Amino acid sequence: DRSPQRPHKPTYGSITSLPHPEPEQASPQQTYLSEKIPIPDAKPGTFSLRKLWAFTGPGFLMSIAFLDPGNIESDLQAGAVAGFKLLWVLLWATVLGLLCQRLAARLGVVTGKDLAEVCHLYYPKLHRVLLCHLMGLTIVPSAFGTASAQNRCCAFRIPLWGGVLITIVDTFFFLFLDNYGLRKLEAFFGFLITIMALTFGYEYVMARPEQGALLRDLFLPSCQGCGQPELLQAVGIVGAIIMPHNIYLHSALVKSREINRAHRANIREANMYFLIEAAIALSVSFVINLFVVAVFGQAFYQQTNQDAFNVCAKSSLRDYAKIFPRDNRTVSVDIYRGGVILGCLFGPAALYIWAVGLLAAGQSSTMTSTYAGQFVMEGFLKLRWSRFARVLLTRSCAILPTVLVAIFRDLRDLSGLNDLLNVLQSLLLPFAVLPILTFTSMPAVMQEFANGRLSKMVTSCIMALILAINLYFVVSYLPSLPHPAYFGLVAVLAAAYLGLTAYLAWTCFLALGAASLTHRSHQHFLYGLPEEEQEAGGSSG
Repeated sequence: DRSPQRPHKPTYGSITSLPHPEPEQASPQQTYLSEKIPIPDAKPGTFSLRKLWAFTGPGFLMSIAFLDPGNIESDLQAGAVAGFKLLWVLLWATVLGLLCQRLAARLGVVTGKDLAEVCHLYYPKLHRVLLCHLMGLTIVPSAFGTASAQNRCCAFRIPLWGGVLITIVDTFFFLFLDNYGLRKLEAFFGFLITIMALTFGYEYVMARPEQGALLRDLFLPSCQGCGQPELLQAVGIVGAIIMPHNIYLHSALVKSREINRAHRANIREANMYFLIEAAIALSVSFVINLFVVAVFGQAFYQQTNQDAFNVCAKSSLRDYAKIFPRDNRTVSVDIYRGGVILGCLFGPAALYIWAVGLLAAGQSSTMTSTYAGQFVMEGFLKLRWSRFARVLLTRSCAILPTVLVAIFRDLRDLSGLNDLLNVLQSLLLPFAVLPILTFTSMPAVMQEFANGRLSKMVTSCIMALILAINLYFVVSYLPSLPHPAYFGLVAVLAAAYLGLTAYLAWTCFLALGAASLTHRSHQHFLYGLPEEEQEAGGSSG
């Protein structure tokens, strides 16, 4: 069979070829993007700090997903289980995360559309509805992590369902804060990140980890004496850092800047500044994560429950010693026990400062996940509801499953739930990484800003790594199924999962230039959409 020929009619174009004679006017019902930040003029070809400041904001909001309570718990468990040995995994996971976020930002800058909107244009209805619902599932870990952090930081005085109810208040606070302007909202998130940096930095200074061993394990990849527990923690770090909803979020956040796409130099400049800003933001998040791993690697590594009991029994927090069993098993650490042992080692102030940092992480991640849910639903489903209705719907999608879990299970019985949520995030990663690789590799969409050969190879390697991690997770969790009947359910879900993944992989191969695999119904992955379909898709809803 011959490769399909490029049709002459209808005329095929690209998303970016649509005319933009006037600046985009946002609907008064939009949230976050109802305001566009102007970019100051500067001498062409020179770096401008004023311009960098104008572009600063989306990357820091995106980086908050790297600092949610689930990530913090993953960090402290990695430190307690492996000491400093997995710091190099944290470093390279952050680098891989930056590469994925770079693609997301480029898509938003070049096309003026976020990833969900482009998926709506290119994928069939069934596939985009499935993607929308699957991405909605990624908000659940944020809501549970915030409620769990509130419960544990308050020594279990706030029940888990109470923590969930507190997250509902975030919705109304978010609506209230959004009325004060985009830059003020971004400044508030910057304030929360500063609180996390100061609080976790204080714990780092108090713990005084050995700097030589820390730097060695950070820059020299190795893990002497590591077994399955350490491997599981390493896999968990990668799954917690590269988050699927974050890719959709970042591609939408960059649309908040006024960029004249009629001039390619402006697009190229915006790509550069957004990359610099994202690198700075993720560097900050990396340092904060490093603080947590290092503190618990110093305080908990190779410690037993009896050791933790003895430390607390001799401190001013002796009443908390009973949370540690008096045996010689390796101490099991979570957010609550971690704060207690810090208080026992470094004084009560360390415990309360730890709690403040966790609450800042929880509140900020809950609000950014709300934005992610909004952008996903608006882009895939073309919702044009009122601001309040959209926020209420997306927050409810995250809260209702968490409320059910919180009511029917006790928090102390949920020690494996955070691991399960990390598995969920990892399993859903292909549904963000494959689309972003697909569309940023299409010249019909990105024109001269499409991925080069090196970028395609690196992103494809990231995708292969993610699939390998998912396979490892599935194989690890299958033996823990409580009843053989669950294997039938897992088989059905696995068939649906593999089917959607295979479809996305096929369209990705088309975008990468595999013309021999093309079917006539999917020629647009090679040549772009017909211009009339672009206009219909852009004006729908």
